Amino acid sequence: MENHTPYEKIKNRECDFIVQYRFFSPEQGGRPMGNPMQGYRSDFMYSGDEKARQQWMIWPEFLDHEDNIILDKSIQVPTSGKAKMWILNKAIIELHKGRIKIGLKAFFMEGRYIAAECEVIQIVNPNLK
Repeated sequence: MENHTPYEKIKNRECDFIVQYRFFSPEQGGRPMGNPMQGYRSDFMYSGDEKARQQWMIWPEFLDHEDNIILDKSIQVPTSGKAKMWILNKAIIELHKGRIKIGLKAFFMEGRYIAAECEVIQIVNPNLK
């Protein structure tokens, strides 16, 4: 088993927000190789930005069914569940403040492909409130 080091430990802070996500199946245009492993570094796109294709470096960190961070990087993450979200560039948190709200719909992106849909269920970073 290859262990995942929680981003909270690496970044020395809490995540920015939490989403409920669902990966699309290959038949729905999702990842042909199935669900990713922990450590997956997709980009984030707000629903409604599909035309502009504006994407952000906001990474998911997947939780298990008991809301614990999945530490085994050798198993695929569940098709749906919760993920902590990390805005990589702290300098742009202010830019996202007006957009990230409970109920916001967004996507996990792999280049121009939508891999998963998600919805913000909790704001953690007080600078986003």
